[in-house]
Amino acid sequence: MRHLIAAAAAGMLLACSAAAQDAAPQPREDGGLAFESRGQVNAGGTSVRYRVIAGEMIMRNDAGEPRAAIFHTTYLADGVRDARNRPVAFVFNGGPGSASLWLHMGVIGPYRVVLPSDARDDGAAPFDVVPNPHSLIDVADLVFIDPVGTGWSRTLGDAPTSEFWGVREDAQSLSAFIRQWLTEHRRWNSPKYLFGESYGTTRIAALLQELEGGWTDVAINGVGLISSILDFRYAATDAGNDIGHVGLFPTYAATGWYHGRVDREPWGGDIEAFLDEVREFALSEYLPALARGSTLGAAEEARIAAALARYTGLSESWLRAANLRIPLNRFMRELLRDEGVSVGRLDTRYRGVEPDGVGESPEYDPSAYGIDAGYTAAMLDYFTRTLGVTIDRQYVTLGGVRNWNWSLTAGGQAGGRTGYANVAPWLARAMRQNADLRVFVANGYYDAATPFFGTELTFMQPGFDADRVVMRYYESGHMMYIHEPSLVRQGAHLRAFVRGEDLPE
Repeated sequence: MRHLIAAAAAGMLLACSAAAQDAAPQPREDGGLAFESRGQVNAGGTSVRYRVIAGEMIMRNDAGEPRAAIFHTTYLADGVRDARNRPVAFVFNGGPGSASLWLHMGVIGPYRVVLPSDARDDGAAPFDVVPNPHSLIDVADLVFIDPVGTGWSRTLGDAPTSEFWGVREDAQSLSAFIRQWLTEHRRWNSPKYLFGESYGTTRIAALLQELEGGWTDVAINGVGLISSILDFRYAATDAGNDIGHVGLFPTYAATGWYHGRVDREPWGGDIEAFLDEVREFALSEYLPALARGSTLGAAEEARIAAALARYTGLSESWLRAANLRIPLNRFMRELLRDEGVSVGRLDTRYRGVEPDGVGESPEYDPSAYGIDAGYTAAMLDYFTRTLGVTIDRQYVTLGGVRNWNWSLTAGGQAGGRTGYANVAPWLARAMRQNADLRVFVANGYYDAATPFFGTELTFMQPGFDADRVVMRYYESGHMMYIHEPSLVRQGAHLRAFVRGEDLPE
């Protein structure tokens, strides 16, 4: 009898799953498509049943003309009687030009893809997609947003991409999306959170400027900056930008430590003690040495080169030949050149085999091709098989956006970056004008795309309320949740942040 009951139950589950997959999309009132399904997951120690709405929201201009369809995935927990006390989190990734699959299938959504935790290449399908106990669905309703040009989001009619592809343009379209979503779901009086990764943190600052900058104020309770980049000077090693070398240097040191190119004994194997010393050296000795330029004496140059070599594992002769400046692409190639491999940019734990031993730059970023197949396959498998989404357009994971307008002023010209974008003042102003706005910053020690010390230097600047900013660090890279121990810690940090609790170490 038990076997018959189990078989019947399994049949019912399969029938429900098939019904979800075969269901036709439901047209929205605005003309967009929506695919609805239901799910259940154990998150945060709680079993949560939820409704999923995956579909398009049609964005219109002031004349009522459709200009874009923004694809998004909404998770609404069942049994919520008081929406006033139920937070809603809007989640997106960066690029610019990335869909939200990384945070969706990495740490925040109810399902996640499992990739090698030790920085090995993800290989090829099949990949494991499993229920995610670290999802935030137990503490907040979730809205994953794909900006125009990413995922299945697109322009409509004769709308040019320039209406959406820029720092301010992107923020304007997503702020309109958020306001419209709040109205449709009657959630204006719910606590609101923004979670973004990489350029998504830049987007958060720009969104705060749009959402909180006028009388139709959408006050945000908290923002999660995952792999933060607010002031781009601190992550750029272009000629003439010496502060970028300082911002990246502690990441180089952490990378040398990870790959065994640094003698760990003087610090007792404690990476945090090591990095504290590196930080102090970077500000007190390295930055002044770079500022002196060609007037730096030979003896002082030799002393600084010796210290750089001790902290990174690069040779003193190479460092002196490079004028003590370490461009990122050269570091990626040089550190493990004798082994015939490069290190990653997004995650410097990754190693990529190089075609020769003399190249100045890596063939490609091994931490990018080490994860992209797994995330793309997992996201699309989840959309089509679990959520029943049937869209025949190509899904854009990352890379479809071109000619981004980096201007921060109204009417600024597109066509590339002039100087270095810095949206940190927008976040600082939002904190000054919103007494409840809290900031959580998640940093990976091995992230050379958005270096942790560059983020620290940004938040050292005047204007921020340090009492409402909390940072946590992970022995992983840009997508720190790929590393299993970091995933567990980050899930606990995000959950405590939404709950308004002190974050565990």
